[in-house]
Amino acid sequence: MTEDSQRNFRSVYYEKVGFRGVEEKKSLEILLKDDRLDIEKLCTFSQRFPLPSMYRALVWKVLLGILPPHHESHAQVMMYRRGQYSDVLHALKVIRFVSDATPQVEVYLRMYQLESGKLPRSPSFPLEPEDEVFLAIAKAMEEMVEDSVDCYWITRCFMNQLNSKYRDSLPQLPKAFEQYLNMEDSRLLSHLKMCSAVPKLPYDLWFKRCFAGCLPESSLQRVWDKVVSGSCKILVFVAVEILLTFKIKVMALNNSEKITKFLENIPQDSSDAIVSKAIDLWHKHCGTPVHSA
Repeated sequence: MTEDSQRNFRSVYYEKVGFRGVEEKKSLEILLKDDRLDIEKLCTFSQRFPLPSMYRALVWKVLLGILPPHHESHAQVMMYRRGQYSDVLHALKVIRFVSDATPQVEVYLRMYQLESGKLPRSPSFPLEPEDEVFLAIAKAMEEMVEDSVDCYWITRCFMNQLNSKYRDSLPQLPKAFEQYLNMEDSRLLSHLKMCSAVPKLPYDLWFKRCFAGCLPESSLQRVWDKVVSGSCKILVFVAVEILLTFKIKVMALNNSEKITKFLENIPQDSSDAIVSKAIDLWHKHCGTPVHSA
């Protein structure tokens, strides 16, 4: 048996017995041992494979620019990040915008507002739509990232990525969704159009909140691996796969309000399968990055 066929045999065996990703984990560990982390290779790995839970926060911090590529600087930079976190939190307590009783995600929001120059004059002012997006993403992130300092920085930089790198792409996603749904199931799209549901689908939940509050965090983090590493288009294929998965239910609904309400509260038990199929669809239509580890 050649080395390649042995490796393929092992991969199939691992997958069958529930150890999918054993070799991928080894590949990532090799990448993480480099003195200077290769951002491009880490992005490619994250695009191709789900990140192992034990390394996810580290890889996200490097890809989002919270940590530099050089290993020897990580401890010092995180010390600086923790100091900044403490200073901003202290400032908010001094001006009585937050207290020890303030929910953690709201603390993150006020810190983000203060640092971006958008803190309202009073904590009683109503929240803006972008604040609601931040809270939804922070709440999901809190379930994925244990350390509060890490959670704040990752949420903050994730939001900045949405607002800068993806600013022009996100408004195009509803059109792309329609295009790919038509390719996968034109009859389903025709039904949505007949019910006048297409303009009323939960695009904000899907594409602004990146499915935070729609999918459970255990499934969502595999989608966010792709978003963090450079592809917001994965969101389109998650939306398409949700429609394909619940096609029978959606086809039985005959008005836009019922369809939208159902899609805003989909059953959670199919989430892992939806994300796996969505990633396959994304690779099918957009290609698979060549892993060069």
